[in-house]
Amino acid sequence: MFARSFARIARPAASSMKARAFSTGARASAAAGSRMATFATAGAIATGAASYAYFQNAQSPVQADSKPIAGVKGTFSERTFIAVKPDGVQRGLVAKIIARFEDRGYKLVGLKAVVPSKDLAEEHYADLKSRPFFGGLVDYMTNGKAPVVAMVWEGKDVIKQGRVMIGATNPLDAAPGTIRNTYCQVVGRNIVHGSDSYESAEKEIGLWFGKAGELVEWSQANSEWIQSDN
Repeated sequence: MFARSFARIARPAASSMKARAFSTGARASAAAGSRMATFATAGAIATGAASYAYFQNAQSPVQADSKPIAGVKGTFSERTFIAVKPDGVQRGLVAKIIARFEDRGYKLVGLKAVVPSKDLAEEHYADLKSRPFFGGLVDYMTNGKAPVVAMVWEGKDVIKQGRVMIGATNPLDAAPGTIRNTYCQVVGRNIVHGSDSYESAEKEIGLWFGKAGELVEWSQANSEWIQSDN
């Protein structure tokens, strides 16, 4: 008798507990679904914003081509092409070479690491095509054992001064304190290239940074302390 009475009382209670459990589970599932939807929406918005920013940048590159690609000769906008060759990259000298130009007050307006194509290397060294070492030079620049770190620097007399800072082609002839005198021993591994004239700078910057937006026009915050003649 007592058992039957308890069973009659327990059945509604159990049903009520199941209903409450179902209700709680449903609310939890709904809340989880809502959170997932919120995260998905936020992700979609973030992805969309990033895509939009990229698209805008691709469609509206920084205005760096409003002047000649090598700047204006003899002014603070003059530019030169400097490249750390594969041996310099392998030896971990990229930062040290960049530091030389930054310490001098020159402005970096283009930078990329690239394994050049054979066509690019041959065009870059076209004036050496008749030399017996030309084939080996092209292979060394393009075989992918290390990239070339290509740069464009801007500043007063930067083409001539860049060459002075680099030093003679043969490191054994390079003046003390120059990059090649400090870090090199032989011509075939002289770690860095620099334009030797305004015409060379035009050609080389065009070859390596010829696409719109690859050169960045910006203002140095400390330019007053580098460029002013009082």
